[in-house]
Amino acid sequence: MAQEFTINSSAIESKINQLLPSQGGFGAGVDFSASTMVIPIVDLTETAEGSDVRPDLQTAFSLTSITGFQVRNQTTTLVTTTGYFRVYGTYSAEAGASGAVVGRFSLTDGISTKIINDFMAESTNRTSVNTLFDFIVFLQASESLTCQSTSNDVYMRGCTRQIADISGNLVNP
Repeated sequence: MAQEFTINSSAIESKINQLLPSQGGFGAGVDFSASTMVIPIVDLTETAEGSDVRPDLQTAFSLTSITGFQVRNQTTTLVTTTGYFRVYGTYSAEAGASGAVVGRFSLTDGISTKIINDFMAESTNRTSVNTLFDFIVFLQASESLTCQSTSNDVYMRGCTRQIADISGNLVNP
């Protein structure tokens, strides 16, 4: 059975008022009490998880967290690690009399391939195209992200950044 105790201590009252200002100002004659009953408290905040960095700050770019790429007239594998990755940058193309020029991102497991982002410039006259891209991909084991440029006139420039592991745990920069 729980027992209740009244605590009359100006030192404890001052400390509580200092640490918890919203609890101050009870006025004279109000005492604090204690109990022998154990009341569990479960902290569900981000600080209790061991992280006191906001999720948007955990996805920030840093010198060591990004991997740059530049692809021109070839197909390049950008990422083979499992997890969630942000991919951002610029597609730049000079379309001319030779027809369409394409820049593309695909996911592959070595057997099948899926196009996830495709950029094309097509013109009979010389035309410049610049398009920004910014997207997030999820890679499982044995999958990879590739970037393809079909011409010397197509430049795919950007960076990748792992933002979470395969379980969804955010990765600090």
